[in-house]
Amino acid sequence: MNGVPMEHALLLAGALFALGLAGVLVRRNLLFILMSLEIMLNATGLAFVAAGARWGQADGQVMFVLILTLAAAEVSVGLALVLQVYHRFRTLDADAVSEMRG
Repeated sequence: MNGVPMEHALLLAGALFALGLAGVLVRRNLLFILMSLEIMLNATGLAFVAAGARWGQADGQVMFVLILTLAAAEVSVGLALVLQVYHRFRTLDADAVSEMRG
């Protein structure tokens, strides 16, 4: 990360985060929503790594490992929920699932 300016890394992270946010807001398929969340988490991880490299601290890498752990947990729980939704409704459309009571 020493050869890449921090502004470029943060711009890339911002673009990836915006792309992921647009995917969460626009997409109706639950799998695409999960993938968009992963893109958003990776964008935040990139921002932490860029900031940590800029200031010469290892805190950015530590936060990235924390984010990777959180993303792995999110994927495992999310995929389990997606499987349950598919078995119950036979679709992954988020609008069909919104009829849930509770």
